[in-house]
Amino acid sequence: MLCIEDYNRKLEWLFSRFPTYQKVGGKAYKPGIESMLAFDSVLGTPHKSYKTIHIAGTNGKGSVSHMIAAGLSSCGLKVGLYTSPHLKDFRERIRTVAGGSYNLIPEDEVYDFISRNETVFTNLDLSFFEITTGLAFKWFESQKVDIAVIETGLGGRLDSTNVIDPILSVITNIGLEHCSHLGDTLEKIAFEKAGIIKDGVPVVIGEYLSETRPVFERRAGECRSKICFASDGRLTLGVTPEELDLKGDYQKRNLKTVSSSFSLISNSLGLDAASFSEGVMRTAQATGLRGRWEYLQKGSGIPDVICDTGHNAHGLRWVGEQVDRISCDYKNVRFIIGLSDDKNLDEIIRFLPRNVDYLATQASSPRAMDAVKIANAMIDGGFRCRMVRPVAEAYREALSNAGPEDLVFIGGSNFVVAEIL
Repeated sequence: MLCIEDYNRKLEWLFSRFPTYQKVGGKAYKPGIESMLAFDSVLGTPHKSYKTIHIAGTNGKGSVSHMIAAGLSSCGLKVGLYTSPHLKDFRERIRTVAGGSYNLIPEDEVYDFISRNETVFTNLDLSFFEITTGLAFKWFESQKVDIAVIETGLGGRLDSTNVIDPILSVITNIGLEHCSHLGDTLEKIAFEKAGIIKDGVPVVIGEYLSETRPVFERRAGECRSKICFASDGRLTLGVTPEELDLKGDYQKRNLKTVSSSFSLISNSLGLDAASFSEGVMRTAQATGLRGRWEYLQKGSGIPDVICDTGHNAHGLRWVGEQVDRISCDYKNVRFIIGLSDDKNLDEIIRFLPRNVDYLATQASSPRAMDAVKIANAMIDGGFRCRMVRPVAEAYREALSNAGPEDLVFIGGSNFVVAEIL
């Protein structure tokens, strides 16, 4: 039986020897799939033993991945689900979903995979994400999944996951993020994301802009792929946004993307619309998805507490609009905000509601933006804001000053939400 101390040491070796994007940012980014193809070959191309769905996009790809996995599971399929980053436990990245519940990859599977392949990691000069991608592919094979939903890490064309041959490609939306790696215009970023479109494989585009639609149409035309623009269609699944157990307003957009995805794969997989819809409604329950407009407490006599992992201007615009919309339901709203240092602070501030009180904080991650910088920028912008760090102290202060008719909202960064959870 695996000793948890041995597992933790092995995992720490992996994190220190092959740094994650979560910890060091762009230094961990390794464009190109050559070494991943070599690693995949060493592993025996495990992803060829099951069908796959490939999902990219600036925001929403995690929610869409989980919603599709939940729907497929409700139709009787055993589903592999590979997403990133994790919030608390590394194993959150790799899970199976079946029968309305999920299982994270066991510690001993992680330990054994790392132990068996340490020399391969070094010889091929693999990145952390390439290693975890290979681990996911191999474990899904051992679990005999029927299909795996695979989320890209960063971009698409040069992403490690782009070695698969999916039955469906999905691109949720495009925003200006990771510009130093993907390009400094919407067109350039769309080109990178469109790289997951494969010959003859249908593709769903969740949302498009005037700058990005021609890029997608051109790539789909080159690949002779059927293209569906979800935002132009109607919701065909038997579920409304209000019935979802994922309560963010932005899930309305994601639900249309999932609905279009179902339409393109339902016949080939023999999916039942009612069963798929039932699974999508219970996504959080079925897959364990956390941090998407999640109520951490709600009830009489206590303040509501909500957290959300929206972490860039594109995503925080949706979050800010919803906080602003519901603020009239509360006596006071306290917004705990922390950001990563590579985010566009000025752009994010434009989308934040003004009728709330802010606590600028700073996660323990080395990538966290200085809370003083956040607070000063918000004060200069006319917001009511104070700096309180660390995150736990900001949370304690917000709760201690909140009454039963108040809301405490936590967001701006995966790291901040992870520390609260």
